[in-house]
Amino acid sequence: MAAGFKTVEPLEYYRRFLKENCRPDGRELGEFRTTTVNIGSITTADGSALVKLGNTTVICGVKAEFAAPPVDSLNKGYIVPNVDLPPLCSSRFRSGPPGEEAQVASQFIADVIENSQIIQKEDLCISHGKLAWVLYCDLICLDYDGNILDACTFALLAALRNVELPAVTINEETGLAEVNVKKKSHLNIRTHPIATSFAIFDDTLLIVDPTGEEEHLATGTLTVVMDEEGKLCCLHKPGGSGLTGAKLQDCMSRAITRHKEAKKLMDEVIKSMKPK
Repeated sequence: MAAGFKTVEPLEYYRRFLKENCRPDGRELGEFRTTTVNIGSITTADGSALVKLGNTTVICGVKAEFAAPPVDSLNKGYIVPNVDLPPLCSSRFRSGPPGEEAQVASQFIADVIENSQIIQKEDLCISHGKLAWVLYCDLICLDYDGNILDACTFALLAALRNVELPAVTINEETGLAEVNVKKKSHLNIRTHPIATSFAIFDDTLLIVDPTGEEEHLATGTLTVVMDEEGKLCCLHKPGGSGLTGAKLQDCMSRAITRHKEAKKLMDEVIKSMKPK
């Protein structure tokens, strides 16, 4: 009976749960799904991480290559993110060129990188005006069940913290790059941006970490990205219901709390990987 009612009137089905301050999956309105992170999953990448947020699963691989610095910034390197939502992860996506949702996610990740200064591009310069690193950050969704932006941001941060780059010098005589793979160093991660997403129901009610079904039924969504100092790095609000100043402040406060939990989880995983 309940399954039939959910099929015919999905929104009303959800509303009945929300009136009791809970959700069909058993979570409270402000409760996140179980988050897991596995770092160093792809051995062929320079850095990688697999993140699960409930059923939503994203893997991030970082590949480093050489390139000439930009003409207008001779002392900078590049970070190139790309989010892929293949048909493998959900029947709602089709093969072929990136769809709108994948393009929006890629731009969101690019904005987070730029606004948070997670890595300063000057740190990726090897030789002024001659050589710099390009970090290709490929994020692939393996299982889509909502809240893709939180999962992508978390996977990107974890993968970047896993990256080790070899020492590179320029030979003065030949002008060629010489790579010392025996001498590797981690990236200088300046900040740790972490995203927290909310779905808005009936223009007023806020729930955190929405599933794919909840995003579909919601009247709006909001993603807040904070760093460890409680600074706002990025705010993503793609239309839908408006929010009062008080509600927005509440979202930011919850995002700060979420940041501490997620950062603690990532730190524990990285610490457990270090040789004793």
